[in-house]
Amino acid sequence: QVQLVESGGGLVQAGGSLRLSCAASGSIFRINVMGWYRQAPGKQRELVAFITSEGTTNYVGSVKGRFTVSRDITKNTVYLQMNSLKSEDTAVYYCKVVGDGHDYWGQGTQVSVSS
Repeated sequence: QVQLVESGGGLVQAGGSLRLSCAASGSIFRINVMGWYRQAPGKQRELVAFITSEGTTNYVGSVKGRFTVSRDITKNTVYLQMNSLKSEDTAVYYCKVVGDGHDYWGQGTQVSVSS
């Protein structure tokens, strides 16, 4: 059983920063991709950023230059550093890990940006 535990969400003013963390625990042999999605009220869940086992990263256009995804392989943890936050970044952020042929999701953490 694999569990993802997220932390780091909260309320911040526009222009501020937050750092999300997601730690994977349990029996997972090989992690291929770790990433972050978000879902704003009334909108579909969208991919924000991901990082592969080789360290390749990718971002949705709206966060490029502001968000940085990184990982600590030794801790099976993925991070999302979010800078210059905007009100439109307000959403529930979900961690996703792809490994051993399965997709695993975190429970979600709320990020609210006040203008």
